Amino acid sequence: MNTRLLSRRDVADLLDPGTCRVAVEEAFRQHGAGEAPPPQVFAVPVEGGGFHVKAGTLRGVRRYFAAKVNGNFSGNERLGLPRIQGVIVLCDAEDGSVLAVMDSSEITKLRTAAATAVAAAQLARAGSKTVTIVGCGVQGRAQLRALARVLPLERAFAFDENRERAARFEESFSLKGQEEEPGGAGGRLAVRVAVRAAESLCEALAESDVVVTCTPSKKPLLFSSSPLRPGTFVAAVGADAEDKQELDVGLLASAKVVTDVTAQCVAFGDLHHAIRAGLISASDVHAELGEIVAGKKPGRTSQDEVIVFDSTGMALQDVAAAAAAFERAEAERIGDLVSLSR
Repeated sequence: MNTRLLSRRDVADLLDPGTCRVAVEEAFRQHGAGEAPPPQVFAVPVEGGGFHVKAGTLRGVRRYFAAKVNGNFSGNERLGLPRIQGVIVLCDAEDGSVLAVMDSSEITKLRTAAATAVAAAQLARAGSKTVTIVGCGVQGRAQLRALARVLPLERAFAFDENRERAARFEESFSLKGQEEEPGGAGGRLAVRVAVRAAESLCEALAESDVVVTCTPSKKPLLFSSSPLRPGTFVAAVGADAEDKQELDVGLLASAKVVTDVTAQCVAFGDLHHAIRAGLISASDVHAELGEIVAGKKPGRTSQDEVIVFDSTGMALQDVAAAAAAFERAEAERIGDLVSLSR
């Protein structure tokens, strides 16, 4: 049995946002329907960052198991290194064969944005046209591309504490009036959204239907007093460790809260901080996203309700995305084959 090795470039060529979203949506459905065992996560903090392991199993064309080992070091930008680095090991869950070992950074980027797109399709108001992206790095770009596939976006505000980064974000989507995704199973899609770097976050929020926070912040960026419009959908993506926080606890307490995995969000994520403050409990969570996708619970029930999606990253997203990349790699014979047992 040979194992397929897939580099970051391989994964980028194999997996596009549309294909990833379909795979991730099915992962949430299986999770919500109780068809997949609960995903697992294990974290090890170290000085300057930390490592986490996320693992789970899903039924696809075969039963897959995947484990992702990611290092997350927010100071890497100073060293010219990616903030997130790691690998995914994909196995056949029926006989244990190691099917593939692949770079995890591209998978993490795409599946995180895909989860927001799945949530937005369920929870954002129909006809949402304006989005604010808070955090203008790699993930911010992926978020905008993914949302443009599921919402009729016309405008996007880009906000970052580093104004030069926000300006580069605007420029990257405005060079030709659009930004096209790289190749992939779903082809190319032009993102035709008018992007503007926002000088003021409050002014951007006041005009937005959707807000995405995707930063390494350790202090709140959005508050219950922030000028969010009635009916705003907020996706909080960045709080993937206990010490990270993007939303003030008051905002969680006043909004309808949907999680990716409630147990994870209780342990880390923005919900974690609101629970520690005593303003909300796990039982106050409206639903996990999978329950909504599976039709077990309703999504938006009012045009005026503010809905927060606390997205900490579910291991089943990694399994689904890795499996999709692997299946196409097998079909097109992409990547190197090695025998790990020799």
